[in-house]
Amino acid sequence: MPPSSPTPDQADIAVIVMGVSGCGKSTLGALLADSLQCPFLEGDAFHDDRAVAKMRAGVPLNDDDRWPWLDRVASAIAEALAARGRVVAACSALRLSYRERLRTQVGSPLRFVLLEAGHDELARRLTARSGHYMPPSLLDSQLATLERPLDEEAVLILDASIPPERLRQMTEAWLMSQAAGTLRA
Repeated sequence: MPPSSPTPDQADIAVIVMGVSGCGKSTLGALLADSLQCPFLEGDAFHDDRAVAKMRAGVPLNDDDRWPWLDRVASAIAEALAARGRVVAACSALRLSYRERLRTQVGSPLRFVLLEAGHDELARRLTARSGHYMPPSLLDSQLATLERPLDEEAVLILDASIPPERLRQMTEAWLMSQAAGTLRA
């Protein structure tokens, strides 16, 4: 299906596809950005060399590692919003405090989409992928860090086992309902 044309009610929107490593954030994010005809920001690209080396060595990141990274992601989102009026980013955003930091730093409304999958499926995906610095051994630490969104966060939660194109369609429908005011912002 060809990308849909942006509609006025999709203007000025920032979507963050979130979840643990291997859930499909980048795949959905890229599909959604293509459909919305906007930039896609890969959150992994904003980690500094020290954090990447730490993860490559199998050492989980802590909050001190993540705060500057989240600020870089937020800055890039804010810049893309200012330039283009819309953006999609892939960012784990595992804790409520991380999502709040992103909201505060961006200064514009954000929409989060959480992709969830079971441990075995995530481990299978991480083991099968190549060329990424995140080793499967860090999956358990990411799952332990993940704080499921609160109801008042109005985060769309999707099953990562659904085909990516269908996830894109579901996300776009949710964004349209948000724009129409049928869901809380």
